[in-house]
Amino acid sequence: MYSSKNLTTIAVALIAFAAPLAAQDPQCAMPDPNATAACNTAVDAIRAFHPLAGMIVSGGNPVLGTSGSLGGIGHLTITARVNAIKASLPNPDSASQSRVPSSFNGAIPAPLVEAALGLVRGRGGFLSVDALGSAVVLPTGGVSGLAVDSNAAHIGGAALGIGYGARVGILAGTFPIPALSVSWMRRTLPRIQYGILGPAFGTGDQFEFSMDLKADSYRAVASWKFVLVDLAAGLGIDHYSSSQTAVRFHDDPLNPAHVRTVVINPANTREVVFADAGLSLAVIKLVGEVGFQTGKDQSFATTFSNFDPKAGHVFGGVGLRFGF
Repeated sequence: MYSSKNLTTIAVALIAFAAPLAAQDPQCAMPDPNATAACNTAVDAIRAFHPLAGMIVSGGNPVLGTSGSLGGIGHLTITARVNAIKASLPNPDSASQSRVPSSFNGAIPAPLVEAALGLVRGRGGFLSVDALGSAVVLPTGGVSGLAVDSNAAHIGGAALGIGYGARVGILAGTFPIPALSVSWMRRTLPRIQYGILGPAFGTGDQFEFSMDLKADSYRAVASWKFVLVDLAAGLGIDHYSSSQTAVRFHDDPLNPAHVRTVVINPANTREVVFADAGLSLAVIKLVGEVGFQTGKDQSFATTFSNFDPKAGHVFGGVGLRFGF
């Protein structure tokens, strides 16, 4: 008959044994440990990269440097900006290592063109409405193994995404009271792929994956306008999702040409805070942004080198805004 001390010891051991199994994706449980490692690494890589890609295409403020509405029909602003965030991607030919090294660890930039068009003037800025639109180009040439799907929207080797949304004014703002607004935008990124699976078991990369992205961004922004300087600060929530995200890897050393495909549908929600500043230069404004995206523990089975997938991430952007 077991004593209470023995039962406690057994329970602790079972919990410790079950923890790594819970972290492992159920679809990745296979007889061959190398296949399991390749699957887990690819799945975890997608889930780690997912919110970073979402942040690259979303940024913080949907109209860089401001929060006040445009003032109704006939008013338009156009902004050319570049967003960037530090990201890391695991080396696809090193999935079986206990600490998977990075093949890329650095800032990924994404040029965007954004527009805001006044629709409703409102009363004193209250319930004014602007239509928002954007186009993003995500270069892939700077990251080895990253490419845009040949059937996806692209410009050269860069993925082309679009966005649309609306901004509603709450206050027009008279110093020291800020202008206030809330907004929603949906941005998309077409299918990109990472890694090139080898022709047989043990050759080339151990996995490859492909993913698209949809980002829904909700923002509340306050801004102050001075003679030559605009200041803005805000916070928000982003929800990122993908459809038919696929991981491919070899799963049978006795059948080297056999490839298994695992489909997942990652979804992530992150909070963001940001601050903007703009400087008037004749007919255009030089605007910049710095912000922070919160982190989240997704209980990965993979341990990555030089990258903490639970940590939050600083992002930034700079651009030129023209308006009338």
